[in-house]
Amino acid sequence: MHIHILGICGTFMGGLAALAREAGHKVTGCDANVYPPMSDQLEALGIELTEGFGADQLALKPDLFVIGNVVTRGEKFPLMEAILDAGLPYTSGPQWLSEHVLQARHVLAVAGTHGKTSTTSMLAWILEHAGLKPGFLVGGVPQNFGVSARLGTGSTFVIEADEYDTAFFDKRSKFVHYRPRTAVLNNLEFDHADIFADLAAIETQFHHLVRTVPANGRIVVNAREEALQRVLSRGCWSDLQRFGTRKEEPGALRARGEPQAFDVLRGSLKVTRVEWALYGEHNQLNALAAIAAAEHVGVTPEQSAAALAEFKNVRRRMELRGEVNGIKVYDDFAHHPTAIRTTVNGLRRRIAPVERILAIFEPRSNTMKLGAMKAQLPWALEEADLSFCNQQGLDWDAKDALAPLGSQAIVGADVAALVAAVVKQAKPGDHLLCMSNGGFGGIHEKLLAALAAK
Repeated sequence: MHIHILGICGTFMGGLAALAREAGHKVTGCDANVYPPMSDQLEALGIELTEGFGADQLALKPDLFVIGNVVTRGEKFPLMEAILDAGLPYTSGPQWLSEHVLQARHVLAVAGTHGKTSTTSMLAWILEHAGLKPGFLVGGVPQNFGVSARLGTGSTFVIEADEYDTAFFDKRSKFVHYRPRTAVLNNLEFDHADIFADLAAIETQFHHLVRTVPANGRIVVNAREEALQRVLSRGCWSDLQRFGTRKEEPGALRARGEPQAFDVLRGSLKVTRVEWALYGEHNQLNALAAIAAAEHVGVTPEQSAAALAEFKNVRRRMELRGEVNGIKVYDDFAHHPTAIRTTVNGLRRRIAPVERILAIFEPRSNTMKLGAMKAQLPWALEEADLSFCNQQGLDWDAKDALAPLGSQAIVGADVAALVAAVVKQAKPGDHLLCMSNGGFGGIHEKLLAALAAK
């Protein structure tokens, strides 16, 4: 089969393209911004890419068009209009994945506002370490694997289950297509303000996911999340495994700067102790979710603990991009206020008390661009010594939103201004934490270059 993917350079659609190619299909695709690293990865797989959404791509004559949720109706997407006018076959990415990859597999789906990529990567690695040879699709690149997606040869498939809408013609969340036998509900807060009116609307979609899990399936749920308890109160028909309860509290951290360790408990019985290189309680909770999910397919907590000791995390999760004159520059995907807060907290626990954190972020997600959560930013950044925000592309005043931080907050008109402001303040021993769900204008390399030239 020849499939042509519209919106191929997104993490989900790019991963889908890699799976389709591995399965033996001919794959081509297009996007408005065909650029590295995704473009390089896809071209290395023999996937031909086209810039833009021109109607002339009908000449490729694929058997099926697979439509990403970046595509809408109208003049911005003439190819989509041409497909509709000609009555050609098309489907959504999640629907194609469900029908061509996930059928007959034991699907383990990881849902939640934060931590999906990390938890999915942990779970895939645990199953791999246990010899189950899982397939997976992750919205990032797990460093234990070096790729974001693969078919696998075992019976299990681990997938990052996004609540964002499926396509312009299917407004259900992506995850309702996956039909998991094991579903992780990691956390739930308001997000995607461009799609959902309020938190209750997202809770409804999460309950649609709960409805698809069979009676002999398992739902792994964060017991601390009130929103998830409301979701389950609407009805739950599967085995329920909670984590994060008082009986499963992550253990105390070791001395600052040393690897963490925490206990995994079942009831009052201590089962095993996890020793690994990650920091922050949020990562411990992610690990508890992954352990409980893996247990559903026969992997013991002891086996999971051994796997997590070798877990290397995901690229762009507190990834050290370089160091100049004792100043470290990190890259992190955090973009929701809660994720920003937990990321800063994780770094704070890791470094010496006298070392400073300079938090550098851009409100790039659709929710943040709309200003729906701007009031939470001072709370998210309160553990940073200095905070730098990119004003570019925002219709709301970042300086006003960050006013509660006083002189600790600096706003730049664009990336160049932000780099200049950071370099002016940075000194040896500082940790420059760059947070964005995009490329952030290459700020990491620009900071390293500017620091070297200082």
